[in-house]
Amino acid sequence: MPDDGIDRIPGPPADGDGAGAIAAAGGLHNYQLELHAEYGPVVRFPLPGADVAVSVADPVLLEATAKINKRPEQLFAFLEPLQESGNMQTLPAAEHTPWRRVMLSVLAGRPAHEAHFARFAALTTAMADRWAADAGRGGGPVELQKDLSKLSLQMVCEFALGSELASEESAARVVAAFEDVLTDQLARLYQVDVAGTEEERRTRADEALAYLRGTVDEVLAAHRARGAAEGAERAERAERADGSDLIAALAAAGEAPARIRDTVLMTMMAAHHTTGVAISWALHLLSRHPREADRTAAELDRVLGDRTTPDYGDLRNLPYLDMVLRESMRLYPPGPYGAREATEDLRLGDYTVPAGTTVFYPFWAVHMNPAHWPDPETFDPGRFTPEATAARHRLAYIPFGIGPRSCEGAALAMVEAKLVLAVLLKRFRFEAPPDQTVTPVERFVLWAAEDIRMDLTPR
Repeated sequence: MPDDGIDRIPGPPADGDGAGAIAAAGGLHNYQLELHAEYGPVVRFPLPGADVAVSVADPVLLEATAKINKRPEQLFAFLEPLQESGNMQTLPAAEHTPWRRVMLSVLAGRPAHEAHFARFAALTTAMADRWAADAGRGGGPVELQKDLSKLSLQMVCEFALGSELASEESAARVVAAFEDVLTDQLARLYQVDVAGTEEERRTRADEALAYLRGTVDEVLAAHRARGAAEGAERAERAERADGSDLIAALAAAGEAPARIRDTVLMTMMAAHHTTGVAISWALHLLSRHPREADRTAAELDRVLGDRTTPDYGDLRNLPYLDMVLRESMRLYPPGPYGAREATEDLRLGDYTVPAGTTVFYPFWAVHMNPAHWPDPETFDPGRFTPEATAARHRLAYIPFGIGPRSCEGAALAMVEAKLVLAVLLKRFRFEAPPDQTVTPVERFVLWAAEDIRMDLTPR
């Protein structure tokens, strides 16, 4: 007879809030792997900010949670100081659904990807040129996460704010301001050492946030001025038809200025480190697997010929590069976990989880589940052929989350990552210094503790 009740779900002793056990494991990402290895696919465990959570690492059982449209408010409370229109991550379903629909109309649409692709390519090429110049002068290894996170932030600034940043100086100031905000967040959440006193750091972050909000307000004012000059109805039709302008789409949908401002800032925050670290982990894995690196380079040579930068249409002709990226995100998901709050009683196999329970999504543990990923620690891009993907449960691979709270920017992130990998792997071979140790840690995303350093050789 099946067991009912959350107390009957296997798990560690409920001593304290679980913070000590998480720290001892080296972070929540590691703790989840340990829990599921010891207790099975459904685990009850104490989670700071949520009392008791239920973690689910079986994609079949995850199906029962796939329609939940609520995030636990306590776990996302740390974002509230950055937002003025309510926490964007915990909006009630009635507000979240139409807002998400507008977001997807831009972030997931081909018009937006094509409209910004040339600028993304130019930013990537400029970084690659700097790397080549440094290598030519005998410079040391590049720091992948540092440089690629900056590049991904430049891209999302371009996407979210566009041509309103009239100069490189203005764009650089936006990037620097956002770094100040994130540095303060990291220091408060993870006790990361940063320069200056706590008061100095907070002052910098407050000034940076005010600057970013003012910048978004200026962009929105420019959109409104254009609409007034051109005729509101005609401008709205043009903005909706174009589908490439995030602020215009939010304005046309009738979102309030504060909601537009918060949406843009949250998009920048979500996209900042995630894409950069995904690319970094892919290059790390390819540096350790020369056969797969050579096959990726050969595909790029075949598709691009003498060109060093792909066109948007070239991406669909790079299936092996796509498989490399997906397998990299299986082994090192940029966001290692997510969470929802059950809005009704859930049946998970032999257990019933009551409404109000925090349901934890351990993405990394799902991706390492040997029942769905044989020899899960092995890097094998062949797992993502169309045939292999079709034969696998759809929730066995969830780097962007699942359901109505999954990442709105997933499609855009994949375009950015494949573009950057194509440019870099076409131009360089990557080799890790022999003394390097790479240790994954959780810092908003699955970060490498001491960055990932690479020596570059021009191809």
